Amino acid sequence: MQIRFASNRPSGSYALVLAVAGTDRSALDTLGPDRSGIEAAAKAQRFDGEAGTSAEGWATADEGSRRVLLVGLGTGSATAQAAEKLGGTAVARLLLSGERHAVIDLSGQPFDADAAARVALAAGLRAWRYDRYRTKLKDKQRPTLAEITIVGAPEGADERWTSRWEPVLAGNDLTRELVTEPANIIYPVSFVERCQKAMAGSGLEIEVLDEPAMRDLGMGALLGVNQGSVREPRLLVMKWNGGEAGSSPLALIGKGVTFDTGGISIKPAAGMESMKWDMGGAGAVAGAMLTLARRKAKANVVGICGLVENMPSGNAQRPGDVVTSMSGQTIEVINTDAEGRLVLCDAMTYAQRTFRPKTMIDLATLTGAMLIALGHEYGGLFSNDDGLAAELQAAGSASGDKLWRQPMGEAYDRLIDSPIADIKNVGPREAGSITAAQFLGRFVDEGVRWAHLDIAGMVWSERAGTTFDKGATGFGVRVLDQFVEDAVEK
Repeated sequence: MQIRFASNRPSGSYALVLAVAGTDRSALDTLGPDRSGIEAAAKAQRFDGEAGTSAEGWATADEGSRRVLLVGLGTGSATAQAAEKLGGTAVARLLLSGERHAVIDLSGQPFDADAAARVALAAGLRAWRYDRYRTKLKDKQRPTLAEITIVGAPEGADERWTSRWEPVLAGNDLTRELVTEPANIIYPVSFVERCQKAMAGSGLEIEVLDEPAMRDLGMGALLGVNQGSVREPRLLVMKWNGGEAGSSPLALIGKGVTFDTGGISIKPAAGMESMKWDMGGAGAVAGAMLTLARRKAKANVVGICGLVENMPSGNAQRPGDVVTSMSGQTIEVINTDAEGRLVLCDAMTYAQRTFRPKTMIDLATLTGAMLIALGHEYGGLFSNDDGLAAELQAAGSASGDKLWRQPMGEAYDRLIDSPIADIKNVGPREAGSITAAQFLGRFVDEGVRWAHLDIAGMVWSERAGTTFDKGATGFGVRVLDQFVEDAVEK
């Protein structure tokens, strides 16, 4: 999708998108004698100008006629959220419409430069599709919209788009691509290769640890998950040095189980194909790192993705096995389908020993219990630091990647004590997301601010949203990017 800003409407054929704030119809003044017809069409479609609503009609143009799409902003709304609903709604209506070019006219709207740029961001996000394997699409199923021109934006909107929000779009696109690809295409080695290709020239420093290197470091928990697969595991390390030289980096840790059968504790067959996105946490970290590099964030950040495949085989890890983590703590593996925490704990230890972060955030599609608790509206937030939790919740609200904090405590921690090892990888059925977080908390060094984001219900959607269609959402990229801007770059 080509997105650009211009001072005036271009000539030629295009669909015209007008923003309408509630009952205020002044945006229609530029339509001249066609105004009454468009207003009548909007009334017939019961268009009320509420944010995200839309109506369309036709006006005269040099080419004969022009589609006019009205998109509501709500009453008195000039917020970034209203701007994103405008861009996302316009593209959702026009993407398959047969139109190739849309002009979004912001003239007379009280958007500042940042909000105007976020119209472009939402348009780009909503336009994303992955049709690589769809070889027999009917013409009406093929996207036609290829160009968006935004006119009437305040001065500075173009620069704000290219410097701040276009990098977010690039990172989000990478995350969605990784999450959407099937597991025979994206596995640990190819995940790394895809990231290396996408990040070439970005300024990110990339290091990759293979199985022998991880074995030398004592990553018995991570390697135990992968031992049933013929695919080799990897630890992907991405470094962005945009802050003060020598200062401690923020550490972002992603769970990258590129396919999760559950291992010997195998999952039910129904729906197992969706487990290709069990690497959504790693995908979000990779996308966030690309975003930070593309916008040249003034921060030191290291992103680490533990990449494995959890498969059943004659060599697979068994329930009851005891493994030794890189930290030295021993783990009784009660359930091989509670594998993500085994991957994360070694990646967290590696991050702390290698980079000495003061703040560490992990992201993972970790527990089905999180989906039961919060559905698809919020990601779960667990933290050992109230300040960090508040910063992340604020970043979630500002970015749209919403988070809801969950409790932790000693009573929950006792539920994962093992009778034969230091810890067991699952507790009872109750409080499953909390005991998973307690498990990870045992691998956090003293003095490190830590947060765990359980995004199991957020990386994939069965219904369309403002900035995504059905499928991969890109959740995690924007909240991490916003957190870095608000809490790390300040």
